[in-house]
Amino acid sequence: MVCETKIVADEHSIPGTKKDSIIVSASQMWTSSSSSPNSLEENLKKDTVFIREYELTDHEDVRRIFYDGIMERIPNTAFRGLKQQTKMQILYTCITIMCFVVTKSVALTCCTPVLLMGARYYFSRKVIHSFLDCALHTDMSDIEQYYMKPAGSCFWVAVLEGKVVGIVAAQGNEEDNTVELRRMSVDSRYRGKGIAKTLGRKVLEFAMLNNYSAIVLGTTAVKLAAHKLYESLGFKHMGVTEEYTLPGMSHSFVERMFFQLRYHRYRLQLREE
Repeated sequence: MVCETKIVADEHSIPGTKKDSIIVSASQMWTSSSSSPNSLEENLKKDTVFIREYELTDHEDVRRIFYDGIMERIPNTAFRGLKQQTKMQILYTCITIMCFVVTKSVALTCCTPVLLMGARYYFSRKVIHSFLDCALHTDMSDIEQYYMKPAGSCFWVAVLEGKVVGIVAAQGNEEDNTVELRRMSVDSRYRGKGIAKTLGRKVLEFAMLNNYSAIVLGTTAVKLAAHKLYESLGFKHMGVTEEYTLPGMSHSFVERMFFQLRYHRYRLQLREE
């Protein structure tokens, strides 16, 4: 049995510079004696993921990956997120029971949970679309201006088979000498290949080369896999903010009843100040 180990190969670089990373599948290191050099080279090229700095020609692919990644949050927030909201579960249960007590209708009572879930999906879609609109008209509309030109910040893409399949950004903060990991997302068709972890390591490498004291990030992700990824990179969970507010939220009673977010803060300390 061959273990599919991922090897990160980095070119030597001068501290303070940005460099590209390459992932090579270990299974490509062993081939039969009958394999031709051209065939081996083609297989290596096919399975290699390059991490490089953002270019203007990447703009549409980057926006697509970011958009698709955020849109996945709609059902996750509406349905999976409810598992973490005990108060809402109790409230929805009480509403369902009250519906039966008032109407004495089994059919209407059975429809109540469906209507509640429908309302959660509606408000989740409404708020997340507002957040997307804000992001696509600020930093994601001009990546060069927000990430490539400022000192201490950068934006990278992961390229596989000539296609942009992942993105991540680093935004420096001189006030506390930290860098924020932002906008990490991987095309859903290429997940499970270790691309997200490699993008995270690229930010870690960048932070160390630029002498930042720590890397910070915030996430509203519901999926446990996202949190395990950050922990595998060395991040420590620093706390959570309940009922987090996103741009575009109206703060109405009805909205708060059907849409809630938990904002998790992570920190990776690189050195003491």
